[in-house]
Amino acid sequence: QVQLVESGGGLVQPGGSLRLSCAASGIIFRLYTMGWYRQVPGKQRELVATITSSGSTNYADSVKGRFTISRDNAKTTVYLQMNSLKLEDTAIYYCNARLRETFWGQGTQVTVSS
Repeated sequence: QVQLVESGGGLVQPGGSLRLSCAASGIIFRLYTMGWYRQVPGKQRELVATITSSGSTNYADSVKGRFTISRDNAKTTVYLQMNSLKLEDTAIYYCNARLRETFWGQGTQVTVSS
């Protein structure tokens, strides 16, 4: 049974930082491309960042230079360090694992507000 469990969301002021974590189980983690996506009500889910099994990363233009994705294969966990947060970063953030199949976590709310 595959589980992706996100944590680390919350309320933060503009300019602040948060670190999201996604603990994976039930998959051979080191083989999977891991990613973070986000969604606001009424809009499509959008890519935030991905990291491949070899460590190559890809970012949405809107978060380049502010967010950093990383992974720890020994802990089967992927992280998203979010700095210089903006109001428009407010969303539910979802963890994603992709190989031949795609799996999703349940999401964690990030709210940027003064």
